[in-house]
Amino acid sequence: MVPRYTRPQMAAIWSPEARFRIWFEIEALAAEAMAELGTIPRESAEAIRREGDRRIAAISEADLDRIDEIERVTRHDVIAFLTWLGETRPDGSGMGEHARFMHQGMTSSDVLDTALNLQMVKAADLLIEDLDALLKALRNRAEEHALTPTIGRSHGIHAEPTTFGIKLAGHWAEFARCRARMVAAREEVATCAISGPVGTFASVDPRVEAFVASRLGLRPEPVSTQVIPRDRHAAYFCALAVTASAIERLATEVRHLQRSEVREAEEYFHPGQKGSSAMPHKRNPVLSENLTGLARLVRGYAMPALENVALWHERDISHSSVERVIGPDATIALDFALMRAAGMMEKLTVYPERMKANLESLGGVVHSQKVLLALTQAGMSREEAYATVQRNAMATWENLGQPGGRSFRDNLLADPKVTALIRPEELDGVMDPQRDFTHVRDTLARVFAQPA
Repeated sequence: MVPRYTRPQMAAIWSPEARFRIWFEIEALAAEAMAELGTIPRESAEAIRREGDRRIAAISEADLDRIDEIERVTRHDVIAFLTWLGETRPDGSGMGEHARFMHQGMTSSDVLDTALNLQMVKAADLLIEDLDALLKALRNRAEEHALTPTIGRSHGIHAEPTTFGIKLAGHWAEFARCRARMVAAREEVATCAISGPVGTFASVDPRVEAFVASRLGLRPEPVSTQVIPRDRHAAYFCALAVTASAIERLATEVRHLQRSEVREAEEYFHPGQKGSSAMPHKRNPVLSENLTGLARLVRGYAMPALENVALWHERDISHSSVERVIGPDATIALDFALMRAAGMMEKLTVYPERMKANLESLGGVVHSQKVLLALTQAGMSREEAYATVQRNAMATWENLGQPGGRSFRDNLLADPKVTALIRPEELDGVMDPQRDFTHVRDTLARVFAQPA
C-alpha cells in the first residue's frame, strides 16, 4: 500500500524486520521444545536463542540486503534467512556448529504459515481497535441527534420522517456486527503449524507444535497438510471486505447529504482547506469519496483469498504470491479507512434547520401513510383510502411552488371524502411530526444494548 494510506502501527506488522523477528521466534521456540524432548542438545537451543536474539534485535538494512543476496542464489526465502542467521560474523560471533540444529524436521511452511497467521492476528487486533473508535464516534453522534428530525428516503425519494440519530444508529449496529466478524476472523486464523513435510509429524514431534503455539498465543492446527488450510484466510479477508462495504455505505450517505441540493450534513471543512483549484466556493466530500475508493480496494482482495483455498493436493505455493500482496495491503487500507471514517464522523457538521426545511419541502405529503391509516380506521376501504390520499398527494406534488398550489393538508381538507370522516383538528394530530418519533428513544436503547 502506498505511504499516503499507510499508518505506522499497521505498516510495522508487515515490515521485513517484523517478519524476520517472527520467523526467528518460531525457530527458537521450536529449538527449545526439541531440547526439552532431547531431540537436539540443550546448549544448542540456548545458543540459537542467545545469538539469534542478539542478531535479530540489531537487524539492519545491510542485513536485509544480505538476506536478499543469499535468496538470489538459493531462490528460497526461508533458506536465505536461516543461512544469514547461522552465518559467522566478521568479529567471529555467531551460533557456530549449533546453527545446524535450527529447523530440525521442519518445513518452510511451518515457519511461513505460522508467521503469517500471527501477523494477521496482530493486524486484526489493530482493526478491532479501529472499529471501537468508529463505534464510539457513531454512538456519540447518534445520541447527540437522537431527536433531530430529518427525512427518510427510499429510492432517493422522500419517504417518511426519521431522526438523524436513528440513521447513525443503523450504521453503529452494522459496524458492531463487523466487529463481531473481525473477532471471529481473528480466532479463525489464530492457528500454528509445525508438522513437517505434508503435515504427518514424521520428522517433528507434535509436542513441538503445541509448545510453539502456546508461546505465540495460537492454537495447533488440527490438520495442516504442510500448509494451514486457506479457508481460514478466506474467511478473514471476507470479514475485511464486509467491513469495507459498511464503510462505503456510511460514506455514500455522507456524500448524498453533502450534495448542494440537500446540504443536511457535510464533512468538516478545515481552516485553510481548498475544495477546488478552479472554483473557490467548492466544499467537496473528499473524505467520503476517498473511503469509497478504499472500500473498493479491500473488497477486491476477498476474491483472490477465496481462490487460494483450492491448492493442489497437500500443498502448492500458488497462494504465496497472493498473500504477500493482500495481507499487508488489505489490512493497511482498512486500517486507514476505519481511522478516516471515525475522524469524519467525529467532526461531521450537521444542519438540523436544513433537515427540517427538506422534510417540509414537499408540502406534507410525507405523512401520507398516517392519513391512509386514519381513513381506514374511520371506515373507508383501504383501496378507496389509498386512491383518495394518492390523489391529494399528487395534486400537492405537481403544483408545489405554483400559483394556487396548496399543501397536502389543504388539499385533504378540500376533499369531501376526507372531511366526511376526519375533522381538521384530527387531521392535524394525524400529521403531527412528533408522532413519528414516539419510539425513537426505545429504538436507540435497544440498539445500544447490543454488545459492540
